[in-house]
Amino acid sequence: MPEIDFTQAATITLNHYLSLSTGLFCLGMLGVLLRRNVIVMLMSIEIMLNAVNLTFVAFAHYRGDISGNILVFFVMTVAAAEAGVGLALAVAIFKRFKDVNIKLFEQLKG
Repeated sequence: MPEIDFTQAATITLNHYLSLSTGLFCLGMLGVLLRRNVIVMLMSIEIMLNAVNLTFVAFAHYRGDISGNILVFFVMTVAAAEAGVGLALAVAIFKRFKDVNIKLFEQLKG
């Protein structure tokens, strides 16, 4: 029976991180495009932002540079602000219409 070299199989490369990030981003994009619930759409946007963060951290690690990690803090700040504003809008819609559906955003004009 031949011996298996596990040191070669356990190496995680940049392509692994980028594949995971691409999968997460596509999952988030599908959530935004296919679902009409505001809460699910906000969660999908957060998944997309986390996929971008994973890409920044992976490139920063493989380049040996800290600039990608610093950029992640800015993306996390934008994500927190987006979540706060989005949830405030969702609460306002729920109070008025007793449902959280994306079509109800059109009726907030007046």
